[in-house]
Amino acid sequence: MEDGVPGCFSFLRRRPAAAAVPAPPQPAQHPHTHYTPPDALCIGSCDFPLPASEGGELDWNWNWSWNGHQPGSPGAAPPPKYSPGQGHAYAFDEAATATVEETIERISAELRVLSLKIHDHPELAFQEKYAHDVLTEFMESHGFEVTRHYLGLETAWLATVTVRSGGRTLGFNSEMDSLPGIGHACGHNLIAIGGVAAAIGVATALKKHNLPGTVSLIGTPAEEGGGGKIILLEKGAYDGFAACLMIHPGPGPARSTGVGSSLAIERIEAEFAGHTAHASAAPWEGRNALDAAFVSYSAISALRQQVKPTHRIHGVVQGKDWAANIIPDYAKMTYIIRAPTYTEVEALAPRLKACFEAGAHATATKVTFGAPTTMYDLFQNGALIAEYRRVCEGRYGMSVSTAQEGAIGGSTDFGNVSYAVPGLHPAFAIPTVQNGGNHTRLFADAAGTKEAHEATLFAAKGIALAGLRVLLDKEFADQVMQDFKAGKPQ
Repeated sequence: MEDGVPGCFSFLRRRPAAAAVPAPPQPAQHPHTHYTPPDALCIGSCDFPLPASEGGELDWNWNWSWNGHQPGSPGAAPPPKYSPGQGHAYAFDEAATATVEETIERISAELRVLSLKIHDHPELAFQEKYAHDVLTEFMESHGFEVTRHYLGLETAWLATVTVRSGGRTLGFNSEMDSLPGIGHACGHNLIAIGGVAAAIGVATALKKHNLPGTVSLIGTPAEEGGGGKIILLEKGAYDGFAACLMIHPGPGPARSTGVGSSLAIERIEAEFAGHTAHASAAPWEGRNALDAAFVSYSAISALRQQVKPTHRIHGVVQGKDWAANIIPDYAKMTYIIRAPTYTEVEALAPRLKACFEAGAHATATKVTFGAPTTMYDLFQNGALIAEYRRVCEGRYGMSVSTAQEGAIGGSTDFGNVSYAVPGLHPAFAIPTVQNGGNHTRLFADAAGTKEAHEATLFAAKGIALAGLRVLLDKEFADQVMQDFKAGKPQ
């Protein structure tokens, strides 16, 4: 039986470990094929699969070390390095690569302070004013041109650096919002500095070595239910990007990361309007909106028996001005449906709406639907996956799962971005305690630790170097676009 550990929108599944296999030069799966090998461990914001530790048990006792020693301690070996001749650990420009890494290490202490500022001032979706201000000030101090309140969103922002002309544009994202009541329990303070670190590292390399290209870091508000990236996407924020990358923390074994897909999602709101009446003196005069909600709830429970195991339907019932002696004239149901692909979500949505309509019909109330919010499943780019894997495995000794199946997990508004431009959204492990995964107070505590900071910088280096190659290697950039076009459903 699988043990469940709460994740960002998911639970962490424990499975027996399998023998290690050499990393292939390219992922065996099609860039948008959804498949999970039996040895994968699903984890993270979008339920990214990460490899299980030895014996199938999670490495809850975090030890970011090499050869069993902490870095700098007696007997410790240095972290692994790669060179152009080391097979899958390919380095296309060692000088620029070194500059990226040295820059991120050099500003680590500054990034730590920035992370804790955001962590200790949690702000909800579209209210990230403090984070907006400290992040934009930080980017300006590192030579970026900053646009505050980007594209009309009060807490969105853009930071750019361009070197020479004619180069490609590389995008990164920094999320900022927290969760109600439990703070940064999804680690968005780490996501924020991960994007900052990658952007500054690549921009510094471009400037130092006079290499052509533009680095654009977007501060994206309201990932937790507000769909901030979707709004920015519709406003043209991602136009012209050769690729866009970001990272997300989750629980898991030390030095592990994964690039699986996520679940597509649609959020549906149904409001029932009835008529009040005295619940004892004249109940026949009323039209009970709460009854409509409960009939709908029962119908949805029945529907769950006839959907696939990979589909999810969940939600809540809300009301206002309710009293036991009044027939309720208002009720609201907010429901979410998820599936491995948007096509499946699209097919399931009418069946859910039929349940709401049935409740209204049975109770002689009226149902109206709000505009749905839709997030696509992640379309992880195959070429970017391969490069990220080469960097993380060959340069940092990290274990990288390239399984594509989102399985039973969660969703992200970056999924929509990944259908518009080539994208990569890896999950990476930070130290947590058991049952302290994403969206728990324990995870908020973990997101403030020094060890989580160190893990974030390794993942940030991974996306920075994968993105750097997009800017410097035309053949690779072309392959990234070919994979994007081949994998995107027509």
